[in-house]
Amino acid sequence: MANKVDTHELITPSPAQFAACDGFAIRTGDAFALIGRVLLGWLFLMSWPKLVSIAGFTGYLVALKVPAPEFFAWVAAIAEMVIGITLILGIATRYGALLGLVFIVIATALAHRYWEYPAAQQIGQYINFLKNLSTGGGLLLLFVTGAGRFSVDGWLRKRG
Repeated sequence: MANKVDTHELITPSPAQFAACDGFAIRTGDAFALIGRVLLGWLFLMSWPKLVSIAGFTGYLVALKVPAPEFFAWVAAIAEMVIGITLILGIATRYGALLGLVFIVIATALAHRYWEYPAAQQIGQYINFLKNLSTGGGLLLLFVTGAGRFSVDGWLRKRG
């Protein structure tokens, strides 16, 4: 049986000169992990219109010159829903975070090469590029910290 790890053990104390917030972080870590998961998951879940209008999403992938665009439109749309659900519910959270990270890397490489866009579109694409980098950072942190106590993962861990 694997060692049980309390999520509080994953919070590394700060150096003494910066430790004023450590107690608060430890006391509220599980609640903030829940909020962070919901915010990250919501970003993916709000892509549900791709499922409703798969033809439009397929057309976008055609414009990006993605091979087998209809197939990959379905894969991407379903993946975004799965990522969103796993993160929001905190079920198989580390797997959801890794899937999200792979998705973000592929989406960024395909769609947000801002330097290739006309000048008028570069700032919008640059903002999406940075959003994806930030989302990737959040997913990496979630992978390391796990879902926290307020999650299906936490509930399953308690059950043993």
